[in-house]
Amino acid sequence: MSEASRIADQIKNALEGPAWHGPSLLEAIEGVTAEQAAKHPIAGSHSIWQLLEHCTFWVEAARRRLHGEVVEPSTDSENFPEPPGDSEVSESAWRRSVMKVRQAHAQLIDEAITLSDARLAQTIANDWDVYSTLHGAVQHTLYHAGQIAILKKLV
Repeated sequence: MSEASRIADQIKNALEGPAWHGPSLLEAIEGVTAEQAAKHPIAGSHSIWQLLEHCTFWVEAARRRLHGEVVEPSTDSENFPEPPGDSEVSESAWRRSVMKVRQAHAQLIDEAITLSDARLAQTIANDWDVYSTLHGAVQHTLYHAGQIAILKKLV
């Protein structure tokens, strides 16, 4: 198995599991309703929904960086998007957010699996190499999966 294949597998495991540390991102949100996902159980904290959208943004950013784009959020609301307003919080909107994070990870996996060792060593946008960028995407997803697991106990 190539290094790129192993990294792609880690991206998949961070999203779907199994992850040796605990719940993957999808395992962490399992059973969470749209209403629960939109709540802020700790004053000043992000909601589960915001964290999920944040993960989507950064997985997409990692993929775009592979193509030379310099991707940084221009606002805090771009970095941690708010879910729809209270009247628009719906299970269908929540499912769309879950589908977006799935698609973002699938696209990154599809690109990662094709990379050569030489490409993994190349420096890309934001002065990171491809290898570190992909591993960073895995670490970031799992970091927020842990936050979601804690918030889920509070909603």
